Amino acid sequence: MDLKGKTLKLCNCNRTIPLDAKGLAAALKSGDPIPVHSELCRKESGAFQATLGDPDVLVACTQEAPLFTELASLAESKSELRFFNIREAAGWSAEGRQVTPKIAALIAAAALPEPDPVPRVDYKSGGQVLVIGPSGAALDWARRLAGQLEPSVLITRNEGGELPAERRYPVWSGRNVKVSGYLGAFEVAWEQDNPIDLALCTRCNACVNACPENAIDFTYQIDLDRCKAHRQCVKACGAIGAVDFSRAERARSEHFDLVLDLSAEPLLRTPDLPQGYLAPGSDPLDQSLAAAQLTQLVGEFEKPKFFAYNERICAHGRSSKTGCTRCIDVCSTGAIRSDGDRVKVEPHLCAGCGGCATVCPSGAMTHMYPGVPYTGQRLKTVLGTYREAGGKDACIVFHNTEDGRALVHGVGRHAVRGGKGLPARMLPLDVFHVASVGIDVMLGAIAYGASQVVVVTTGGEPESYTAALDGEMRVAQTILNALGYAGRHVELIRAETPAALEEALWKLTPARTVAKPGSFNLSAEKRATLDFALDHLAKHAPTPQEAIPLAAGALFGSVAVNKQTCTLCMACAGACPESALVDGRDTPMLKFIERNCVQCGLCVNTCPESAVTLVPRLNLTETARQEVVLYEAEPFNCVKCGKPFGTKQLIESMVAKLAGHSMWQGDGVLQRMMMCADCRIVDMMENKNEASVIDQKQ
Repeated sequence: MDLKGKTLKLCNCNRTIPLDAKGLAAALKSGDPIPVHSELCRKESGAFQATLGDPDVLVACTQEAPLFTELASLAESKSELRFFNIREAAGWSAEGRQVTPKIAALIAAAALPEPDPVPRVDYKSGGQVLVIGPSGAALDWARRLAGQLEPSVLITRNEGGELPAERRYPVWSGRNVKVSGYLGAFEVAWEQDNPIDLALCTRCNACVNACPENAIDFTYQIDLDRCKAHRQCVKACGAIGAVDFSRAERARSEHFDLVLDLSAEPLLRTPDLPQGYLAPGSDPLDQSLAAAQLTQLVGEFEKPKFFAYNERICAHGRSSKTGCTRCIDVCSTGAIRSDGDRVKVEPHLCAGCGGCATVCPSGAMTHMYPGVPYTGQRLKTVLGTYREAGGKDACIVFHNTEDGRALVHGVGRHAVRGGKGLPARMLPLDVFHVASVGIDVMLGAIAYGASQVVVVTTGGEPESYTAALDGEMRVAQTILNALGYAGRHVELIRAETPAALEEALWKLTPARTVAKPGSFNLSAEKRATLDFALDHLAKHAPTPQEAIPLAAGALFGSVAVNKQTCTLCMACAGACPESALVDGRDTPMLKFIERNCVQCGLCVNTCPESAVTLVPRLNLTETARQEVVLYEAEPFNCVKCGKPFGTKQLIESMVAKLAGHSMWQGDGVLQRMMMCADCRIVDMMENKNEASVIDQKQ
């Protein structure tokens, strides 16, 4: 790794990190010795300030990043500062004296350029908040929020409280409440079930005074359990018409910027709730925290657009037949839904997990924050630097940038209190969300020379993500073991504490690595990346294979055709979104390109004869890229001119099915089914008894 043009500041944190300056200089090919400080954030801070005229400054300290940033700001420095961790991630470890290759790899990763920016998604909130819930709590919170937001209230259950004396904000009541949308664009629909419509009620108390059962209180809602149907309230309300026991129009809906849901169970049940929707439950403290958070959600906001979608290769559906639904099934926010033969993604709801891209078999869904090419560049740099510096049995530890990073760094701090810290061969690498680490990234890392790939979850991830990662790892492990790469190469570690993660990491034993690391780059096209990685792993496999059987649901495979029932109608070829199934053009033939197949099942669901079945496997021979004949049928020759058209099996099947139909009776009518298109027209013209449109009109 060449650090040319970049200034590196290393600190051994009061001599608690055993830094090998000469070894690092050699590993990083810096040419000059790398100075190592002991108190860069204290008495040696002048050494940092002296670098503030340099364009790029890398500081191996994350704890004091705020201090260094403030010093740069005071100096009005235009230096680009980047901070990275070597203390908890490497130096504080029982193997601290062996971490020079690891630290070199972490420095090399920090020196890489930032990923390209991605498009943004905009939100606009004016502060219109709907408070949903029992009358007492909902009215109370609306009163409190009225000075900072524009509240409205939807009462779902009458539990005391009073409507304000002044009509300062709208109040409704209802049931069967449905919430959809996102920050700045929520739609709430409900049914007006109480006879008193609060939007019409003038709060004159005439109904309260008239009710003989005292079934109406100052929420102006009728307690239907106490009501004896005297209807005195209806008479008292008079022309205002707020009380109506036979209301026909019950459906209501309104739009809001924010929603405070005080229901006992949230109205939205997705694992990850949309921004602007808070459901704190009945706990007063949680309600207070949610209300405070809502007051901060007024104005204009933006976030990255985390995904890209190529509907051309999407295997969701064709001709109203459903194939792949994996992205819909895995999404924790409900951002993805079926839209005919394609899917539709609402970018405002997308949380950026990347799980959709991980499970997508075709690569139609792509995670962009960052994209696979950038992750591949980091992997290639980290593993290459580690290896060139003398490191062995590298294990990539993927974790997310928030609680996952804190957990990994907690392992390092645990070493100070009697723990062992991270093993020297463990190379932590952060991603926005671990659900984005798919089989293309895993196999790419192994092809680059990693012994293992570990994905760390902290316990807060939705089960759909961990299930997806488990599935990807099973396929990857099956392939690697079949090729002779012994050991566990991919591992999902669920840990909620640093001690638990430390224990799990130290239990891992190195697996067999590829003899020669790959030189290819990971591609934004998932199938292309997999082709590169699998070709490289197969080429250097200890136990070469031609085909590897896989479990159902894998993204590689073939199809089998029942030649006894297939009529070569080509419905399967027409339905295939990846052009894996193709016709024989001028010959009654079905051909197959296995490399293109994503096992979506559309061919199976479309075939009218149920003649197609999926065969999950990985074909590693050249035939996977070639057109292979699955079925070639005997052509049927026109009974009049002898020209071949269709297949014998198809024509005979159609004739057999239509022989008893009333529309196909008469001399020569059924015979016409056995003629080519040209002869069929001639026969119809020559037949004097042929019924015509004119005959039908008469």
